[in-house]
This record gives sequence, structure tokens and C-alpha cells, in this order.
Amino acid sequence: MTWFLACEAAEPPAPPDPPRAPRDGPVCITCSDQAVRVTVVALHPDGTARVDTGAGEEEVSVALVDAAVGDVVLVHAGEAIAALGPP
Repeated sequence: MTWFLACEAAEPPAPPDPPRAPRDGPVCITCSDQAVRVTVVALHPDGTARVDTGAGEEEVSVALVDAAVGDVVLVHAGEAIAALGPP
């Protein structure tokens, strides 16, 4: 008795996505989303801060940066990733 192994032809892999066009301003090296410039309104002892986004206020982590009230920071995914200093 002869056994045959049937293989289904797999579809060829999709071509890679084309490179993204460079964006103005700082971007996340992981996902290429832009960081958002916000102003620190208040600092909290737990490493978070209240920031003004221009469209309202939000709570973000500032554990990775040295920021003061009034400083402009870049925020990505709720985390301040750079402190730019006073405006």
C-alpha cells in the first residue's frame, strides 16, 4: 500500500508594508505615533502629573522625566517621554 502526503499550496506571503513617510516632530520609535506636547499643571507624589493638552486636562505618568509645573513635556501612551522645559 502506498501513502501519499498531500500538501495544500500555501499562499505566498504578503509583501512588506512600504516605509512610512517621515513626520514632523517627535515620533515613537516603536509605533511611529507622534508624541503630544502638553503643559504640566500639577505634580503628584506618585510619579503622575495633571497636564493641559489644549483640549482639556489629563493624568499622565512623569516617572521617566524630570519635569516641573509649567514645563512642556512630550507624552505618548500616557507616559511623558521627554521634558522640554518651560514654554
